[in-house]
Formats: sequence, C-alpha cells, structure tokens
Amino acid sequence: MPQACSNGQLHGRQIVITRPAGTAATFARQVRARGGMPLLLPGLALRPVDDADQARGQLREALHADELLLFTSPAAVRFAAAWEPLHTHATVLAVGQGTAAALRRHGVTVQAPTRHQDSEGLLDLPALHDVRRRRVALIGAPGGRGLLQQRLRDGGARLREVWVYRRAAPRLDRRHVDAVRQLRPDARVLLSSAQALANLRHALPPQAWSRLCAVVAVVSSERLEEAARDAGFHQVLRAASAMPADLLAAAAGTPP
Repeated sequence: MPQACSNGQLHGRQIVITRPAGTAATFARQVRARGGMPLLLPGLALRPVDDADQARGQLREALHADELLLFTSPAAVRFAAAWEPLHTHATVLAVGQGTAAALRRHGVTVQAPTRHQDSEGLLDLPALHDVRRRRVALIGAPGGRGLLQQRLRDGGARLREVWVYRRAAPRLDRRHVDAVRQLRPDARVLLSSAQALANLRHALPPQAWSRLCAVVAVVSSERLEEAARDAGFHQVLRAASAMPADLLAAAAGTPP
C-alpha cells in the first residue's frame, strides 16, 4: 500500500465524500481543514423504518432483556438514541471505531475491533466466541451481506434483529452529475460502503460514472477494494479503516 504524505495535507485536491445524505458536514470540514475541496456525492439516503412503534418496542426490549447488543453503524446509534436512552446492562459491541465513538457520546461502555473494522473483525471479539443460547440483538438496518446474522445463528445465538432505520438510494440532481463530470484527474473518491458504490454506479449517467472511475478511489477495506476494481476503478488506495482520519490520510497519498 502506498504511503500517505507525511503532513496529511490535501493541497487543494478534490475529495468526493459518498457518505449518506445529511451526514457528511463534519467530514467536509475535516477535508477543508487539511486544505482539500469537498464534494458531497451521497451514495445512500437514510430513512426511518416504516413501523417506528414496533421498532421502538423491540429496541426497548433488547436494551433491557438481551445479553449482547451489536450496533452496526453510527447511524444505528443515532436513530436508536432518538427513541430511547441507551442505558443497558448488556455487553455492547460496535462494528468499528466510528460506531464505538457514537456510543461513547451517549455514555455507553463499548467494545469494538481496532484492526479489521468490519463484520469479520467484530466476530473476532472474545465476547462473540461462544454465543450458544445467549440473547443477542443486532441493531441497524436491513440489507447488507448478512454475515453477522448467519454466523450468530450458526453459533447458536438467540438472535433478535432490531431495524431502527433503512437505507435507500440517493436522490442525485444535475448539480451532482455536473460536478462529477468536472472532476480533476487528481481527485479522490472516498468509499466505505459497497451499497453506496452500487447505488452511485446505477444513479450516475454513463459519462459521469466513467469520469468518476477515472479518479483515484480510496477504500476502507480489502473487500471494498475488490468491489471498486470490479466496478471500473483502475487506481485504488486502501485506508486503514473507514474513520475519516484514516480515509483522508490515504487520500493524501499517491497511487503506485
């Protein structure tokens, strides 16, 4: 993997942020602080679930009755905390450090993987080595790979799925498309979600998608690196994690 610039500065480079609509403002400020120019191109939209009352009841029961709570994203924390104080005697796990930080802001003691901040890393935590007959709640959104659910059920867990939000395709307009078409060759597009990548590929016109693939993709995992290359990106840098600081450090680097 190529090394990032030692000072981490972006020197006017365009940075395409694909985080969900309405969630990228803080990330954009970090780009500007490093001397970059953020371009918001949401690959996802986050929406409330259709039956909020049912989901709220499931969340309340999980907080009070289950032994292990697994939060899958910062958005899961945000939507859950809007309904219920996240007070619990359960062991709380987070899929990555961003999710863990969101939980700590609500006063929750949490465990999270540090090296592999994904489902595989979460499953490697000692708390999930033996889940036989244990009550486990997975708190997040429907969809995704389903790896956590499968492994937990295979391990004998009594699994409860608590969907506190849902993911939807973004609404891109002409401003988004025109901005992509005008990207500079040294721009970076930050990718931390395979679903966001697929949504953008579907939503952008062919000419704009080709232009996006011509710049350097910065990805948060080996799995996303493979997905980005399969989607048409020829230059890919892999960051240490999906945390903004790690993505921006990689974005300051140069592909081989």
